[in-house]
Amino acid sequence: MNIQLEQIFNLEGSKKEFDFCFEPEYSLSDDISLDTPGIAVSGKIENNTGIVSLSGIASFSATAVCSRCAEEFKKDFQVPIEHLLVNKLVNEDNDDYIVVENSVLDLDALVCEDIVLSLPGKFLCHEDCKGLCVKCGKNLNDGPCDCKKDVDPRLAALLQLLDD
Repeated sequence: MNIQLEQIFNLEGSKKEFDFCFEPEYSLSDDISLDTPGIAVSGKIENNTGIVSLSGIASFSATAVCSRCAEEFKKDFQVPIEHLLVNKLVNEDNDDYIVVENSVLDLDALVCEDIVLSLPGKFLCHEDCKGLCVKCGKNLNDGPCDCKKDVDPRLAALLQLLDD
């Protein structure tokens, strides 16, 4: 969604609200797949005393694969969108502002970028996921496996005393 911001940049106190859904043009992550209807975005852009700010929230539901147990699960995400917008920058190295060229903001691209940066490095089905047994591959969330624990070779001689 492209938003025309010329009036907001030129008129202090002006505000523009938005509320829309969209499907991203590319996959946000290899680890998740978006559920329908896509990404819902709502918020506002306003000029307060010459400072143009964008604030909103992006919400979506996705199916992910747990990094520990490899089970699929659904998760709802809510990503805050907060930016300061400018027409031009004097110092090009400043990452605190989003430069809006020609006073047209591509909100879809900005939201996708914020979502990608906010996604976790690992997706877990729940915080205390026990994962898979390294020997037999059983999902330990379903209960313990029947594998015997490895014995430290330095203590193997002591185990022989128990067998006698």
